[in-house]
Amino acid sequence: MAVCYIGLGANLNDPEQQIRDALVALKQLPQTRLTAVSSLYGSKPLGPKDQPDYLNAVAQLQTELEPLALLDVLQAQEQAQGRVRKRHWGERNIDLDMILYDDLQLRSERLNLPHHEMHKRSFVLLPLAEINPDLTLPDGRNVSAITPEFDGELHRLKPLTELL
Repeated sequence: MAVCYIGLGANLNDPEQQIRDALVALKQLPQTRLTAVSSLYGSKPLGPKDQPDYLNAVAQLQTELEPLALLDVLQAQEQAQGRVRKRHWGERNIDLDMILYDDLQLRSERLNLPHHEMHKRSFVLLPLAEINPDLTLPDGRNVSAITPEFDGELHRLKPLTELL
C-alpha cells in the first residue's frame, strides 16, 4: 500500500465541518485507510485578502488506489461538498490536495507530486510535520527542517484525532 498525504483547506460554509466531512469521506474510500490526521490550523488567506481566514489540516492515508484514481475521488468529494472554482486561490467550501504519494515524483497536466508549492506553505508543512516529523521528502529534505515562504500567521486550534 502507498502512503500518501492529503492537504485539506476550507473557508466557507462552516469550514471546520467541511474538513470533518471530508475526513469522514476519506475514511470511506475504497482500498484506503485513514491512518493519521493533524490538528486543525487557522491561517490567513494565501491569495486574495478579501476572503475569510482558512482552516487547514493534513491527513495520512494508506491506499491501493493509483495516484490519478485517488485524485479523481478527491475531486469528486470536493464536488460533493459544493466546491466552486471562482478565482485562483479564492474562497472554497473544501480543497483536497494530494501533497505526497510515497516517494513518487510526477509532473503532469492533472497532478504534480510532490505538490509543487508545499515547501512554501506553513499550512501544509506544519500539520504534515505534526503527524510525521521524521518524514523525508523525495528531494532528501526533512519536512521539519523546511522554512516556508508563506507564514500566514498559522495557529494550531484543536486536534482532530477523534476522526480516526
